[in-house]
Amino acid sequence: MATCSRGCAPAVRFCQRLNRLKTLDGDMMATSLKRCLSTLDLTLMGVGGMVGSGLYVLTGTVAKDTAGPAVIISFIFAGIASLLAAFCYAEFGARIPKTGSAYMFTYVSVGEVWAFLIGWNVILENMIGGAAVARAWSGYLDSIFNHAIQNFTETHIMQWNVPFLAHYPDLLAAGVLVVASVFISFGVQVSSYLNHIFSTISMVVIAFILVFGFVLADPANWSQEHGGFAPYGMSGILAGSATCFYAFVGFDVIASSSEEAKNPQKAVPIATAVSLGLAATAYILVSCVLTLMVPWRTLDPNSALADAFFRRGYSWAGIIVAVGSICAMNTVLLCNLFSLPRIVYAMAEDGLFFSVFARVNPVTKVPVNAILVFGILMSCMALIFDLEALVQFLSIGTLLAYTFVAASVIVLRFQPEKAGSKDTAATSPNANAEVSPAPSEIQTTAEDSEEPKQYESFSDKLQLVERQKTRERRGVGLLRAYWEPCLDRLLGDCEPGEVVAFCVTILIVSSVSLCAVLEFGNEQLQFPVWCFTMLVVIFSLAYVISLALIWIHEPQRDAKTFQVPLVPLTPAASILFNVFLMMKLSLLTWIRFTVWIAIGLLVYFGYGIWHSKEGLRELQPKDMAARYVVLPSGSLVETVQSVQPDGQVVTSAPQLSPSAAPTAAEASGKR
Repeated sequence: MATCSRGCAPAVRFCQRLNRLKTLDGDMMATSLKRCLSTLDLTLMGVGGMVGSGLYVLTGTVAKDTAGPAVIISFIFAGIASLLAAFCYAEFGARIPKTGSAYMFTYVSVGEVWAFLIGWNVILENMIGGAAVARAWSGYLDSIFNHAIQNFTETHIMQWNVPFLAHYPDLLAAGVLVVASVFISFGVQVSSYLNHIFSTISMVVIAFILVFGFVLADPANWSQEHGGFAPYGMSGILAGSATCFYAFVGFDVIASSSEEAKNPQKAVPIATAVSLGLAATAYILVSCVLTLMVPWRTLDPNSALADAFFRRGYSWAGIIVAVGSICAMNTVLLCNLFSLPRIVYAMAEDGLFFSVFARVNPVTKVPVNAILVFGILMSCMALIFDLEALVQFLSIGTLLAYTFVAASVIVLRFQPEKAGSKDTAATSPNANAEVSPAPSEIQTTAEDSEEPKQYESFSDKLQLVERQKTRERRGVGLLRAYWEPCLDRLLGDCEPGEVVAFCVTILIVSSVSLCAVLEFGNEQLQFPVWCFTMLVVIFSLAYVISLALIWIHEPQRDAKTFQVPLVPLTPAASILFNVFLMMKLSLLTWIRFTVWIAIGLLVYFGYGIWHSKEGLRELQPKDMAARYVVLPSGSLVETVQSVQPDGQVVTSAPQLSPSAAPTAAEASGKR
């Protein structure tokens, strides 16, 4: 057994390195970035990230091809599903006001390698998203001038017919990305001012569309003569909800900006709720106006709103709609270019990505290297790639990030806070306030034993009586008192939060299995009815039982910042919905995702794991450790332990601790 244990030790240590958590110590409000964003700034960023070209294109596409006028209900369902994920982001953004969004949230609760992969996917998501919006912006502007830009480029510059590449280099899209990157590198306030301008114009145009559109509304367009309100039934509404869900994916820019917010504990939850509410209201009302102005069967998917006003005899209104569309796309572009460098900066700051991107300009207080390098990379993608085939790749990265953030909320809610890394540092105005560390007993003996008792520090001995009192109360991550008589023998020996972490894993696995059976069981896999039913029942029971086991444990109840309501139900519902949407993606998308993950693992194992600051932090305290031994006589002895790389501990001769000796004598009354 000893030989087997020694042989498995390297593998165990390797797994521990992969799953180490980020330590949040000190004042979390301290940052090298500039905290200058208000609640209004964050709200407009969230609105700008969500209300983009989708308002002018997606509404018409879903209404004509998927749901009909019932696209209104599709947006309501999609808004509710997005709210579940937004709750999770709001809690983390308020509790951990650090940049990095889903990457940071995963790092502090799930593990290092998972956080790196989430950040790696979010990087690609923002790059493709920004490049796709730039090309859409260029194409929309080109269409206003009757494709003069495209014709000139193909005639006088170049064109090619290569798979996955565009037919011509989109110089306009690449140029707008470079210009936007330069403006964002001037500082967060410049980015905020630009976003204010474009968001204000966009909202004024939306107000014009709603007022003038309702004046032109004709309720007969919802009548049975034109197919009725829900021509595709409930299946069309649900399919439309899955598509409309991606209209709300921009709210994570708020969490990415939390390290630059003045008061993130209040601003992040408020901005998330208000921006999501405004975006959902805009999508629902515009969909209502659009399907009431003209029959839904006659909508032009490429420019539904402008075409609707043109067909009602108000072609001049199309110009106003075009201005609103371009401004809305500008806000989405700014949000992508704003979020991406900060995620790269967070990963580089933690040592998982190249350190050159962790440098912050001392004047503008922004990561200029990350902004310019990734802005240029994004412009190169917009210049040469045909991004229509890659746009679907965006969804898998977003949904995966949502899933891990929701899982992180559950894990962290049922995990006791570590001494020295409490989030009170982020919320307490007094940075010098003392936080009494929780006693951590590393070795105990029988109460009536005469052998010395060993503790982490002398303060533990002074708090023995208090610890015995607190044992009577149920701590965070332990069984609730009501369930202790029934399940204590089965689960009582587990560490706080250990059962919850295991149940979250089962929750995700059962969600994936259940959605896979529902999506592929009947058609692709052709399961018999009895087999299909049995698998659905088994995975549903696993999902429900894991939820129940999580619920019977004590959560954190000291709510200093915003907390997601109805945990674990709310994040569990978000996980199930996100996994279901991922199962709707094509096989080619999953293949591309696998390739990108493989590239990311090469970067992590080639660079990140060796330069991780958490890895360096682990080595420092283990080089030399001091332990205090309380003898039966009441005297205090300090034992210095040298920790070897292979985990062996060599203990030197005990010596009296000069600093703690007076305290020991005072406590024992014998000095």
